[in-house]
Amino acid sequence: MEAEKMELKLYNTMTQQKEVLIPITPGKIGLYVCGITAYDFSHIGHARAAVSFDVLYRYLKHLGYDVTFVRNFTDVDDKIIDRANKNGEDPLDLSNRFCDEYLVDMGALQCLPPTHQPRVSEHMDNIIKMIEMIIEKECGYVVEGDVFFSVDKSPNYGKLSGQLLEHTRAGERVAVDSRKRNPADFALWKAAKPDEPSWESPWGPGRPGWHIECSAMSVHYLSPKFDIHGGGADLKFPHHENEIAQTCAACEDSGVNYWLHNGHVTINNEKMAKSKHNFKTIREITASYHPLALRHFLMSAQYRSPLSFTASQLESSSEALYYVYQTLQDLDEGLSPYQDALSEDGGKSEQTAEGKDIIKKLKTEFESKMLDDLNTAHILTGAYQDALKFINASLSKLKKMQKKQRMSMLVSLVEIEKAAREVLDVLGLLTTLSYAEILKEMKLKTLIRAEIGEEGISQLIEERITARRNKDFAKSDEIREKLTRKGIALMDIGKETVWRPCFPSQADSST
Repeated sequence: MEAEKMELKLYNTMTQQKEVLIPITPGKIGLYVCGITAYDFSHIGHARAAVSFDVLYRYLKHLGYDVTFVRNFTDVDDKIIDRANKNGEDPLDLSNRFCDEYLVDMGALQCLPPTHQPRVSEHMDNIIKMIEMIIEKECGYVVEGDVFFSVDKSPNYGKLSGQLLEHTRAGERVAVDSRKRNPADFALWKAAKPDEPSWESPWGPGRPGWHIECSAMSVHYLSPKFDIHGGGADLKFPHHENEIAQTCAACEDSGVNYWLHNGHVTINNEKMAKSKHNFKTIREITASYHPLALRHFLMSAQYRSPLSFTASQLESSSEALYYVYQTLQDLDEGLSPYQDALSEDGGKSEQTAEGKDIIKKLKTEFESKMLDDLNTAHILTGAYQDALKFINASLSKLKKMQKKQRMSMLVSLVEIEKAAREVLDVLGLLTTLSYAEILKEMKLKTLIRAEIGEEGISQLIEERITARRNKDFAKSDEIREKLTRKGIALMDIGKETVWRPCFPSQADSST
């Protein structure tokens, strides 16, 4: 459907209400999202932000918008310098390494590459120019090679976060400095210290403060005024509040129309964070779970809601996706004998009335959820599950149908597969692999979690077959239950026994 026919409502943090998206330039969207500080492997809290805004990016493209998506890397920062000093390596080498590792994780999670992925170290000229403009407007001041922003010169400071100026802290990444005119003033430029990376500036060698980078890069790649700015809920204050103050001070015609913030991932009811040492890295999770299962889990709640991490939730996501891909793989196999007949038919046969109804409900439900502030919670349930059930029920009936009736059913199944695949594509739950290849990858991850190999399963299956042959059904049941506890279900199909992943019967939901 064309963008003008679809009203996408997004929750605007600035106004604290859902608003219809009306782009500044019809048909085009400028989107800026704060990226990571690259000093370590990224955790699944970072993944949640990336997936949330990847879904927005994908859906905007699905609606027909031409999107310029900018997501930055902070590759110059106190944390990077501290970690590099501990490792005995150059700070920029360390940050470059973890930028690259982040991109590997994003690829695994099927996050589309943004239009631009700027790094702070590559945009010093833009940053210095913006600081000069802020000083010219008398909103910044220089003290011994440092440059501070004067929050007293920002009349609307605190509007986004609701933080009153008299209640604000000096900032999360800087200590209180007696040289400041107001304790809430924040650094635009930091004078160089020994053994730290630095760049030349009108105020002497140094490096930028944390907040100025996003103002400078959003203006450079989009403009002072653009459509959507996104980031984690923890960035509302001070980072986004300071961005607004800086950009407004430097540029007369500036502003962001929609501020979007994703909720945190929690573990044991606390926000997942490296500072709390309670995080799970993306790499750690995808070592034993398929990346698409992690992506599905990260979309299992509406993006603004907190999301509690548990192993059982990941298992549920993995099982749900396995069923989706298995059904679509069964459909591929079921349609294979009829490909010549479908080609010869050339679209002459009509879909069944039930098939049309299934597709209409699937598309309507999907669009209504997504248009309502990207509500991905339970997105593959409801009408989507009805479509999968219809596929499974119809495949078993094909051979018994009359030719004309069968052709209508085949056409319906082909169209339902297209509609189901489109939903998966917009949600980022497809790869370049076939359904069969994805299923194979998911089974390999199951074996890793179960700590058993294919040979081990084959041996247990043979033992079970022998037990059943000897009418030792207690042992047969024991073997089946042993594997079920590990997340492996045995299924007897004719004379053959096969296995597939399942929800472990005694999953530990606390890890």
